[in-house]
Amino acid sequence: MKKAILIAFAMLASLAQAQEQKQIPQISVSGEGKISVKPDQVVVNFGVENLGKDATEVKKLNDETVDKVLKFIKDFGISTSDFKTTNVSLNRNYDYDKKKYNYRASQSITIVLKDISKYDSLMMGLVDNGINNISDVEFKSSKLEEYKSEARKLAIKEAKHKAEDYVSVLNQKVGKAILINDNTQAYFPQPMYKMAMADAGLPGNMTPKETLAVGEIEVTANVSVSFILE
Repeated sequence: MKKAILIAFAMLASLAQAQEQKQIPQISVSGEGKISVKPDQVVVNFGVENLGKDATEVKKLNDETVDKVLKFIKDFGISTSDFKTTNVSLNRNYDYDKKKYNYRASQSITIVLKDISKYDSLMMGLVDNGINNISDVEFKSSKLEEYKSEARKLAIKEAKHKAEDYVSVLNQKVGKAILINDNTQAYFPQPMYKMAMADAGLPGNMTPKETLAVGEIEVTANVSVSFILE
């Protein structure tokens, strides 16, 4: 009996406490901050590939071409920390039409070019030295983290401005933020340009063609914010 009375008392106390708790007037809104910036770096992914009947000969030919390419990259003035081999392979493939095997040797290399104005001369030199595969070109900014921070601040400002618009007709004010959620998707700069293999030979007086449309990188932040209403 005493136990039942204690349980009933506890329930009544909890109910009274819940009734005393007042719901905090609040408003929840979202905000977006967006910044468009010009990239100052370009990442080039390319490769050398050779086919043949003999594995040793194919690999030797590929290695010789890669050696020329790497020497050109160093002579071009690119730091050793800004280029690297990303894949090396030697595969035997069966040609069903000719009913025989052949071998494919390949090596992939990535370069970070920190002076976009040198892009065309770099690509011409790579082609001249034997590369035969350009997979993609990706534009980046060395100040990406700074731009992300700016975009987040703009997103918060937009959220507060939106909240103020909503409550202005209710004769209320927007108070402190009590909850902030960052809804920003992870940022991965997307390849914006792919280069097809072109004839590297140009007449003596002819200047190289512009083959790079840089455009802009869009840095976006999205937040949802809950503000107290005053």
